[in-house]
Amino acid sequence: MKKTLLGTTALVSAGLVAGPALASDPLNVTVSGSVITGVYFVDSDIDNVQETKIPVVARDLTIEASGTLDNGLVAGAVAMLELGSDDGDTADTDDATFQEVYAYLEGGFGRTEIGATDGAAFKMHYSSPWFVPGNGVDSPNIFNSRSPSARTSTYALMTEDDNKVSYFTPRIAGFQLGASYTPDTQQNEPNANGFGLMPNNIPGQINDVMEVSLNYAGEFGGLALGLDGFYGAGEGEGPAAGDPEEWGFGANVGFAGFTLGGAWYENDDISADPAVGLQNVSASGDSTEVWTAGVSYGTGPWTIGTAYLESEGDDSSAAITREVSFWQVGGGYALGAGVDLGLDIQFIEDDNGVAGGAVDSTSGGVVLAISF
Repeated sequence: MKKTLLGTTALVSAGLVAGPALASDPLNVTVSGSVITGVYFVDSDIDNVQETKIPVVARDLTIEASGTLDNGLVAGAVAMLELGSDDGDTADTDDATFQEVYAYLEGGFGRTEIGATDGAAFKMHYSSPWFVPGNGVDSPNIFNSRSPSARTSTYALMTEDDNKVSYFTPRIAGFQLGASYTPDTQQNEPNANGFGLMPNNIPGQINDVMEVSLNYAGEFGGLALGLDGFYGAGEGEGPAAGDPEEWGFGANVGFAGFTLGGAWYENDDISADPAVGLQNVSASGDSTEVWTAGVSYGTGPWTIGTAYLESEGDDSSAAITREVSFWQVGGGYALGAGVDLGLDIQFIEDDNGVAGGAVDSTSGGVVLAISF
């Protein structure tokens, strides 16, 4: 998956003051980005392959303009540029595309986002911890096997980066509510749509997706707690489409340097084949269940941990069950601000449901992550 999540949405608690429009200072522009690369040695029973893999992932550049207006509102716009297509197509990795483009307003009323970005359920989700720089078992950036036969994420992906409107309440007593509406899916990137109407009868497309999420973030003495639950539903198009739904929950507990986290996810009438539409294609009768758990420990510049993810998808059209299990052990060391070095070992079992289609892969390697 393209990014990591903190599971919370920061909201500025400025007030909304009625009054005439006032001239304010220009918005401040910041540029940030990340590059994650490494060297892995992979041993797979796909034709007894032993190979060296050099992944380069999370190649993104984010430009944000933001500032506080004279009436107290905070306004901003975000444009995220990524090398290669957002759907992981290796045929055009030399291309640079805008993965997200959206604008926002926030104040005492909460925060509103309009444009192409992930929805509330995605942004407010907690899951198993990432302890290797730039990679974990839930929505992994580096997956040292063939393309996974089943979904590898507990995050809500029905609408991904499609154009949408989202609202997040202020956090009250640790609780925050978020909701998103996406009229059309399958774009997976910003869509201009400046004139006319978009077609909404594409077979497999999911329309009118509503999602809602509730999370909690709080501390009790030295214990930090994060919880979330979400639900999303839409309308599928075409004779093979159903009315897709997805739901799940996650939790993180932190104490004395330890973080224990996990999540569970399930969907109905969404394609169980991750190669089809990146989990946002309606397919009546398909269903998928995913769960993950992990623990990490950090002290000073060091972080170590282990995590596990298991996924099972029932593909009704092919009458097969797809399964993936992913176990990771490793850690990371902060060399300096924005520079992290990691080491991890991956054990992956992948079964595409076809006779003789089970594959085991074991790999180990180092990761260098640069963020700025």
